[in-house]
Amino acid sequence: MPELPEVETIARVLRPQLTGRVILSARVFWDRTLAGISPDTFCDCVANQTVCGVTRRAKYLDLQLTDFHLFIHLRMSGDLLIREAGYQPEKHDRLEIILSDDQRLIFNDPRKFGRVWLTTDAEQVLGGLGPEPFDPVFTPQLLYEMLSDRHRQIKPLLLDQGFLAGLGNIYTDEALHMAGLHPLRISDTISEKEAELLHTAIRAVLTAGIEHNGASFDWVYRGGAFQNYFRVYAREGQPCPTCGALICKISVGQRGTHYCPNCQKG
Repeated sequence: MPELPEVETIARVLRPQLTGRVILSARVFWDRTLAGISPDTFCDCVANQTVCGVTRRAKYLDLQLTDFHLFIHLRMSGDLLIREAGYQPEKHDRLEIILSDDQRLIFNDPRKFGRVWLTTDAEQVLGGLGPEPFDPVFTPQLLYEMLSDRHRQIKPLLLDQGFLAGLGNIYTDEALHMAGLHPLRISDTISEKEAELLHTAIRAVLTAGIEHNGASFDWVYRGGAFQNYFRVYAREGQPCPTCGALICKISVGQRGTHYCPNCQKG
């Protein structure tokens, strides 16, 4: 699933291509792509709307229209593509938005997990999210207090979008390794100093991910290079870049989890 750096990369690519464009019409090829709105209503509402901006919140893309927010969550296999006039819909296309100059914004999603929302109130979609890792209000002290207020394993807690927005399996494993924290560590046992190290690590791995346009993985997201710099993720049985011990893989909260048994002692 694309995480914060991948979604941020997509937003940066789409921003100059979509900003200022007018939506002429739309076609919905799979009704359940839309959350809480019928295809007819969606198509009526987006017609003649101008794309005023393209931003990101957590793992959501936000196309800011004249009167609406059009949120897109790519989930497991979603992709957004710009296509030229004459494009013929393909098997896994779920939504087509026809733009001025006759280009198309295509939402393609083989596994059908992705969703699209159209709303005038962003909080209806984003209201349950935790802080953004790069938000100035997200300080080491705030993270320490958040961890201290909960009694949960740190890996599943960091994956919880209501706790902290944007992290997924890849960047959580990478951040925990950089901070020297075992993925099964209980959150309220983490010291203030360890929370500071974790805060630094979270921002560092996300920054590196963005700088490398995210990580290319499977067939879902292509174009990033951060996979070439993984410390532990997907490196089971390979040497830790810090100490040389072999990377282990365990299941935590039903998620494959990679860590160094020497650098991240239980």
